[in-house]
Parts: sequence; C-alpha cells; structure tokens
Amino acid sequence: MSEDQSPNKKPRLIDSMKIGTHNGSFHCDEILACFMLRQLPKYADAEVIRTRDPAVLDTCDVVVDVGGVYDPAKNRFDHHQRTFNESMSTVNPPKKWTTKLSSAGLVYCHFGREIVSKILELPVEDPITDVVYDKVYENFVEEIDAIDNGINQYDGEPRYQISTNISIRVSHFNPQWNEPNADEMAGFLKAMKMVGAEFLDKVLYYKKSWLPARELVEEAVKGRTEVDPSGEIVVFKTGGCPWKDHLFNLEAELDINPPIKYVLYTDQANKWRIQCVPESLVSFSNRLSLPEDWRGLRDDVLTEKSGIEGCIFVHAGGFIGGNHTYEGALEMAKKSLKMAEKKT
Repeated sequence: MSEDQSPNKKPRLIDSMKIGTHNGSFHCDEILACFMLRQLPKYADAEVIRTRDPAVLDTCDVVVDVGGVYDPAKNRFDHHQRTFNESMSTVNPPKKWTTKLSSAGLVYCHFGREIVSKILELPVEDPITDVVYDKVYENFVEEIDAIDNGINQYDGEPRYQISTNISIRVSHFNPQWNEPNADEMAGFLKAMKMVGAEFLDKVLYYKKSWLPARELVEEAVKGRTEVDPSGEIVVFKTGGCPWKDHLFNLEAELDINPPIKYVLYTDQANKWRIQCVPESLVSFSNRLSLPEDWRGLRDDVLTEKSGIEGCIFVHAGGFIGGNHTYEGALEMAKKSLKMAEKKT
C-alpha cells in the first residue's frame, strides 16, 4: 500500500521519487525517517511505499527500516541486521553518543545537518546549524533510537511507567487488534504529521529560544558575585528563559566552584521567584533545597516563620519559592545558604 491510495491525494508523476519502508505495524523511527527525508528538496514530493517485497523495495530511491541492508552509498538504511551496531559516534565521529541507531538515527546522521540547515534557513556549515543538530539528536532523535532498539534508559526497575512518550503515541495510530478493516496508511500519515510537527518545533526551539538564552545566562553567571559574595546565587534579568542546560555548561567551561545553588527571576505577575539548581539536568533532587521549615507555607505564615518580608510561598517539595520583591527573594536565598552552613 502506498500513500497514493489515501483519499484526496494528487496524482504523482511516474518518475517521482520513492521512499520505501515496511508495511504492517509502524513505529516512530520509520515515521520520523520518512518525515525528515521529505524535508529535503530531493524527496519533498516523494511517494511513501510500504512493503516488504524486495522487488518493490529495489525500485525505491531510498529505503528505511526494512530490507536488511545498511549502505548509505545506495540509500539503504536498515538497522535490524545481526551485524549492525552503529551509533552516532561511529557514523559521525567525534560525536559522543553511543546509543545504537534506528532508521531515524541513520537518516539523521547522514542527512540531519542538511535538514536542520533548511529548517533554520542557515548554511550547513554555520556553527548554529551544528549546535542545533547536536541538541536535536540528544533531546529528540536519540530517545527514538533507544526505544526502537529496546535500550533501557537506566538500570533497575522504574518507580512508575511513562506511557506518553512520542514512540508510544505513534503506536496508538496503528489499527487496534479488533479493527480488521482499518486504514493502516491513514494512521501512518497521521502519525507522520504529529511526529513531524514535534520535530520541527524542537529544531526551531533551539534557534529561537534556547540559543538566545545563552547570553542572558552567561551574563548572570559572570555577575553572580555582585549579587552575593558566595557566588552561589544568580539573577536573571528576564524570567522564563531556558537556563538549566546553559548554567551547567557554563559552570564546566568557567570551572565554577562552589556550584551555584539558587537562581532568581521574575514571573509573569512581575513577582520574584527563587528556584533551586538541580543536581543534574535530569534530576529532581536539588543541590540545596529551600529550608524544610519553610516548605508548604504561604504568605504571612511564611513571612513570620522565615523572618523575611513579602514572602508568597515555598513549594512543599522545597525546589521553588516566591516573594513580592527582589530584595525579599534575595534574602530567602541568602538565609537558605546560611541555614545550610549552620547544619554543617
């Protein structure tokens, strides 16, 4: 079954490009692989052929996730062979990622820079293109590679199940077991539309939001001793920017010690927030949580308990708090540091 069998599709030229992938149940990796290929001018109008017939696959200009062959010179990108063990680090050295690639990762490795540059409207050789290329792999494509190859995110049993990642959501577009006459191709196309939209959003996020935040975070980090001599408190001029990734990178680049404990910024109501720096990007634990005696308290009760004017709240988890003024938020941070020192 091909995409041309879907309703309301325009007739295609006999010599149009063809992207081959397998029929039957579809997965996120070939969905993303097909979408990414269609971002390239060469494959923008390509027909998607879904089959396992080798003779039909041989007629395709590029084949992903089926066929038992990985040969970029012939545009064959399958990863199911027993001998296949490629990762971003082996295909694109000196990239650091060692997760085994799926068809999505293979297409991204070989065509990703061109795809990203086109979306960003920047040259392939532009440094921003390479930065975004790396971030999108690390924070979007690698997850799809790992899930498709059955690679656990961590060792041991999870404390809870995550059932809303993009790979699981793609699986829901497949026909149900008791829908024998369902339109499989229609589900494939709906899944590709969803995955494609999220991929584009991710690429554009790094250019429009993440990259511009770097300068703001760097300025705050370098000026932190003007805020407090400890150097453990930073203040952002603008709230809402993505700061964590940049802060960790800057700490490593600038060899900052002691590490930063708190960041201050304004919220949408122009009140001040104090937020704890987590132990890592993927951690829910903080380097130094707000004092336990303050947690879960609000307004006058919190102000009386802390001895700091203008308090609004401290979250029960101790990772964030609020104050009506900058001076109040800063005092919350300073006092938290002093209370921690006394305990040690």
